[in-house]
Amino acid sequence: MGRNIYINVEEKEKRVAILDNNTLLDFFIEHPEDRTIVGNIYKGKVQDIVPSVGAAFVDIGEKKNGFLYLSDVKDFRLPDEEVELSGPGNAPQPPLELKKNQDILVQVTKEPFSGKGARLTSHVSIPGRYLVLMPFDRHFGISRKIDDINERKRIREILQSMNLDKSYGVIVRTAAWGKDKKELTRDLHFLLNLWEKIKKGSDRQKAPCLIYEDYDLVLRVVRDYFTDDVERVFVDSKFEYKRIYKFVSAFLRPLVRKITFYRDHVSMFEKFGIEREVERIYGTKIYLPCGGYIIIEQTEGLLVVDVNSGGFKGKKFKQEDAAFMINSEAAQEIARQLRLRDLSGIVVIDFIDMQFDSNRRKLLKTLNKALSEDRAKTDVVGLSRLGLVEMTRERVHRSLESISYVECPYCHGKGKVKSATSMAGYAIRYLRSNLVKLRQRNVTVLLHPEVAKKINEENRNSIRHLERRFRKRIVITASAPLHIEDIKIAEEPPQQAPTFF
Repeated sequence: MGRNIYINVEEKEKRVAILDNNTLLDFFIEHPEDRTIVGNIYKGKVQDIVPSVGAAFVDIGEKKNGFLYLSDVKDFRLPDEEVELSGPGNAPQPPLELKKNQDILVQVTKEPFSGKGARLTSHVSIPGRYLVLMPFDRHFGISRKIDDINERKRIREILQSMNLDKSYGVIVRTAAWGKDKKELTRDLHFLLNLWEKIKKGSDRQKAPCLIYEDYDLVLRVVRDYFTDDVERVFVDSKFEYKRIYKFVSAFLRPLVRKITFYRDHVSMFEKFGIEREVERIYGTKIYLPCGGYIIIEQTEGLLVVDVNSGGFKGKKFKQEDAAFMINSEAAQEIARQLRLRDLSGIVVIDFIDMQFDSNRRKLLKTLNKALSEDRAKTDVVGLSRLGLVEMTRERVHRSLESISYVECPYCHGKGKVKSATSMAGYAIRYLRSNLVKLRQRNVTVLLHPEVAKKINEENRNSIRHLERRFRKRIVITASAPLHIEDIKIAEEPPQQAPTFF
């Protein structure tokens, strides 16, 4: 099988998986309450200007004020495309001069994250199928992923023949590779008409308000990923099938025949083995074909990836060759996992040590090549003196894990809870500090069954010592509903007989 797109729609959830030869390349999920605001255009109102950080806080009608760098005019770049710019408008431009309570048209470039508001830009960009319209920029560019010299020359000639108005900027997306002038012109006209509607909406409405909302997950994926090399798009919702069919008919007419409405009673993700692959995304340990594995651990600002040999199968290989083979597979898998999980920030990778500089250079080349498939901007700094690979990945959306999971109410994000032995010692210390405050003579202590068993079997002398010291009778009782780290002292002993082990 080649490349296919699978769209699964439930009442409160939409999921999209992109497979290439049965390998999961990309996975997206969207809930109504978590729908992304990246790409949305707002008419905002400047609430505060902070010169010390060179930024302004803008009310866009969301829970938190958005964050706008004053220098964003000259610092702007597209969220999902690296481009090589050309044209007369590329000279540095002065930062915007803002005033408090001023109305301003802004676009969200990064989701709100960790209590912070959305990242904004005053450079509005409206993506189409093949082009991106930049109404406030006067330059054009071509995606660097179009790396064929002849193709770049052909596209430049098309742009020149289109006599583009110099009052706006245009960037050619990777999907434009091989497309003719007619298709690019139609895309441009659509974007210009859309921009006119956005301007009229901005003139009519009062800030703060939403002026333009980007496509939802389904149509964004169709717009950005449904290319000629995709064999099939499967969708299991009649409503979404009609939406996609209408959208593709308007912009991608030749691809209509590739859209398939999935009718089987068996879940589509189950039938094509996608569900199993999706569950693997959330694990911390990922096994490699060679028998090695990688471990991914994330903190708020740092992502650590550890590469291990595990049960490496190539026992005949020399140590250096084995390390290089494991590291090479790990580099490709790490790039895939970063993309699938939408992990971002600072990434530190601890590869298996290698002696030869030539192998280290090859490894970095392999990693960079694997990362080139990523739409998010990445930057590999190189090997540190400690032999660690340091890199960054642009944060645009919330990670897949943060959308699908909440912090554990038991461990509170630590990933671990105290052992029964540790809790037994803590329970005795807790009793020692609290018994003096209790008036009743009989004290019933409710504990998790494992902790209660540990105390009754191994810490009875400590309990007897407390009984003699405080002149009380202490009954240790198992309570299955309690969390292992909970301790509860009952004011009155329970009606049933205490549970001893």
